[in-house]
Amino acid sequence: MELTPRRKKVLTYVLAFISIGFLLLTAFVLYFPESVIDREFSEDVQSYQLPLFDKLMKMVSYPGYMPEAPIMVITCAGIFYLKKFKKEALFVVLTMLSGLVSTIVKYLVDRPRPSSDIVKIALQTHQQSFPSGHVMFYVIFFGFVALLMYSLKTINRALRITIGVLCMAMIFTIPVSRIYLGAHWFTDVLGGFLLGIICLYALGYFYLRDQQQG
Repeated sequence: MELTPRRKKVLTYVLAFISIGFLLLTAFVLYFPESVIDREFSEDVQSYQLPLFDKLMKMVSYPGYMPEAPIMVITCAGIFYLKKFKKEALFVVLTMLSGLVSTIVKYLVDRPRPSSDIVKIALQTHQQSFPSGHVMFYVIFFGFVALLMYSLKTINRALRITIGVLCMAMIFTIPVSRIYLGAHWFTDVLGGFLLGIICLYALGYFYLRDQQQG
């Protein structure tokens, strides 16, 4: 993927729009820690309570916990490194910085998690709620791996498509998983998604720029 001047301009406008959206959402969360929108969204998602859904949603969230998340990242980076994609391996490792970013924002916003008197809590969590670290991490890690699958044409096409589809599936199912399990509000997962896109843009930009220069 080539970063042409026109494409850079379009992406810059998109990034600015998303950044403003995240700031406005953060302000909304600060003023309305427990909004009607969040409650209704959680009620709708949790209305489909089935044992199969419980297991499936827990499976979707599982790779985002500690120590599973860093193990997955390091394993993925190791595979790229062994396949002679050393630069790609380094950038994959950098996706772990999402944890630091989300922790800082969580501390600053200091929003409590959903309580059991409002939603069904399937998994107990202890950190602050906004933004969702799981969603942010999935957007950055799986999003960047999907970008690599699109960019690295030397890899088998069928493999690239398969991995790319799996990555996108993880990105778009994790928000539902976090709400279904009672770990987050809708605005938490939306915040994690927006902040994840912002960080993914930065990571992807430097990777593609370095790729073009190399």
